[in-house]
Amino acid sequence: MQFKYKTKPYAHQEEALQRSHDKKNFAYFMEMGCGKSKVLIDNIYWLWQQKLIDTAIIVAPKGVYMNWKNNEIPIHLPDDMNPDIYLWKANATRNEKKKLVEGISKRDKFRILIMNVESFVTKKAPGFLESFTHRSEFLLAVDESTTIKNIKAKRTKAIMKFGATAKYKRILTGSPITQSPLDLYSQCAFLNSKLLGYDSYWSFQGRFAIIKQQRMGSHSFNQVVGYKNLDELTQKLKLFAHRTTKKEALDLPNKIYTTRQVELTSTQQEHYESMKKTSVIFLEEGEMVTAPEVMTRLLRLQQLLCGYLVSDDGETVELANNRIKVMMEVIEEMEGKVIIWSRFRYDIKKIKNELSKTYGSGSVVTYYGDTSQEDRDSAIDRFQNDKDTRFFVSNAQTGGRGITLTAASNVIYYSNDFNLESRKQSEDRCHRIGQHKPVLYVDLVCPNTVDVHIVKSLLQKDKIANKTLGEEVLEWLKISEQKN
Repeated sequence: MQFKYKTKPYAHQEEALQRSHDKKNFAYFMEMGCGKSKVLIDNIYWLWQQKLIDTAIIVAPKGVYMNWKNNEIPIHLPDDMNPDIYLWKANATRNEKKKLVEGISKRDKFRILIMNVESFVTKKAPGFLESFTHRSEFLLAVDESTTIKNIKAKRTKAIMKFGATAKYKRILTGSPITQSPLDLYSQCAFLNSKLLGYDSYWSFQGRFAIIKQQRMGSHSFNQVVGYKNLDELTQKLKLFAHRTTKKEALDLPNKIYTTRQVELTSTQQEHYESMKKTSVIFLEEGEMVTAPEVMTRLLRLQQLLCGYLVSDDGETVELANNRIKVMMEVIEEMEGKVIIWSRFRYDIKKIKNELSKTYGSGSVVTYYGDTSQEDRDSAIDRFQNDKDTRFFVSNAQTGGRGITLTAASNVIYYSNDFNLESRKQSEDRCHRIGQHKPVLYVDLVCPNTVDVHIVKSLLQKDKIANKTLGEEVLEWLKISEQKN
């Protein structure tokens, strides 16, 4: 089957599309960085060309769903399709609500509706979807499908109920199993419960899990203590799923860059707007603005985006934020070891605590200014050679030079400093002799903030220090002000 592409696919992407293009139900189990979003977009385009669908619904987590509208669709969807694109927002403006309502009856063009998975816990979103897809032939895709791995969750039940009306269904995730093979049940049942051959979770569990009755005081309960028949499960998955890892995708570039959005909380947004306005006034009215003064203001904004304020006397006030949560979601999609770079030691400690709680204290090592030389040597050795030590958390100033961390092919920039050389050096800790896989770099960014401009400048190899005479940063602030 020949396909029309806007962007040339890699061989593993073309193979995934060849396998899935005409299937009613299919799973793209492609590791983060392998381009599963493009495969879905190409599949949607082919189905539209064949006049098999007139609508596509893409459901994704909050930190991901805007990326479909702003990046994936514009980059990969052929221009001749020219669809109407609708974005579901819980706090939509009057004009945005009006456009959504118009989309219910406007059927002269192909429609793409992008929604966040969290909206399915409300009654409003599923109700709107029923109207939007009434008498429509549509494809429903769930990106990062581990968000529906809990069969008891309200959003899982709502998506599965709505999915029963879809003509085509797709799920996308890099790591379909995050805790146990039982995670697969609801993801695959969303596609079609017959694919795995079990109509209930309990019969699926009975086939693939080892259950032992446990007692606690006067109470007894069943506990999963192991798994069985996993070869059988693997064979079943091969019939309707395509798996690609970075190691297998030999045609991938040496370095793969992507971003993950972090939504600001209302408190952060309030403080950010106030701090931003003060900074704009300072830069516009200051007669002699020095580079250190501008860098300090950027630093304070960046700390706020990471979830805390630092007063003039050095006191730290923590704010509710989503950054750690999004980082953990990103890690769930990754296979193998991970390096996490964070500018602030305050965050390094928080990250270590969160990873230790979830993956165990032995899973993480830290490497920053307070780390003794003995502990630094131990951290590198454990990360490189101990299979149970999965995470290396550091700041680029301390760990970004002179060490080798080729055990990892995944890198998360929790926050960046403003030094281009530090960024380049830290990237190369794992991208060097001894690395046999493409390396994925994920930057966490808060949309419509200086976060975006800092990352963009670093990836374009611009020296931020050269831009801090005021005008460039002032422009960054004003651009984000207009977008908000």
